[in-house]
Amino acid sequence: MHIDSFQENTVQTNLLELHQTDEPFCEDPAQSYTLPARFYLDEEIYRLESRDIFQCSWWYAGHLSQVAKPGDYLTTKIDEQSVFIVHDRDGKLNGFYNVCQHRGHELVSGTGRANVILCPYHAWSYDLDGTLVGARNSAKMAGFAKCDFALKPVRVEVFCGMIFINLNREATPLAEQAAELEKEIRHYVPGVDTLAFAQRDTYHVASNWKVMMDNFLECYHCHTAHRDFVDLVDMESYRSTAKGIYSSHISNAAKSTDNSAYKFEKGDVDFGYAGWFLWPNLSIWAYPGEANLSVLQMVPDGAGSTIEYQDWFVPDGQPSEQLQEAMKYQKEILQPEDISLCESVQRGLKSNGYNQGRFVVDPERSELSEHAVHHFQHMVATALGAQLDRC
Repeated sequence: MHIDSFQENTVQTNLLELHQTDEPFCEDPAQSYTLPARFYLDEEIYRLESRDIFQCSWWYAGHLSQVAKPGDYLTTKIDEQSVFIVHDRDGKLNGFYNVCQHRGHELVSGTGRANVILCPYHAWSYDLDGTLVGARNSAKMAGFAKCDFALKPVRVEVFCGMIFINLNREATPLAEQAAELEKEIRHYVPGVDTLAFAQRDTYHVASNWKVMMDNFLECYHCHTAHRDFVDLVDMESYRSTAKGIYSSHISNAAKSTDNSAYKFEKGDVDFGYAGWFLWPNLSIWAYPGEANLSVLQMVPDGAGSTIEYQDWFVPDGQPSEQLQEAMKYQKEILQPEDISLCESVQRGLKSNGYNQGRFVVDPERSELSEHAVHHFQHMVATALGAQLDRC
């Protein structure tokens, strides 16, 4: 074995195996301790997550409405891998690594529309299907063939109007991995196909991305930290259910259309509240009232930092007064509450007085149960190849 590989594998084993001072992380959430604090702090584990989780999982990139016409494109980034998705002339969505095949310059940024993809460095140009159509001063070069320099593709899939990419060309289709999730979203938000992108809110959070996922995956903290959310949602009917690569977090009723979070009239989403976690770093939301869907994507930005994107999808991309109130509540109240919690947890994870806690799990899997957090943490451990089960 090459010494660099040996050293990397040794480091990985030391970080991911249980230490003598660690308590057991078990298959049974009711018996299990949480992941050790180093999983949220160590830069080496953060690096391994990029390779073993994000670069081989389905990653949310945007909404179909953002690339509705030929030439429309949007960009996204998985760690250092920049990707763009473009609507071609045949109506197909294509995904490519966002890099010119000449000297490696990035091709596009943000969102926009183009007839051809033109590199801003040396003006090599690509058609919307990724083929090289122009390379200045190359016509007389011996052995130069444009077909050798097409853009490198990535997989693209549309799921309930949302666009996902996967850098693993052999990955199981998302529609196959999460077929039941699509059924649930369409059941609770029957107008999902009428929705279009409305706006993006961006948050910079001083916590590990997994702290933020853990926080979404339980409502044990809701009564103490989210007074308005508890006034909006009937917590007695709130249940979390883990299913493969996702989990559902659903309340079957809203307490009142006149509550302290925001006022609404019953509409397409009149059952209460629905939220979903989709592996590895996406939460999906549907608030009571008019048809709506939003996503919160936790984008790692180092072991102790996360960039959080919330994209809103509403009918025709134009939020009504009611939906504007819901969006304002999320941005000005609920998000600051959760961000404060997560940043405090990240600081606490650095304490010499803490390493692990216990999942609070009841037999009824009530609104106070943390079994969905365990489901997520177990997926993390499995994806990293961690040897953690010791009970």
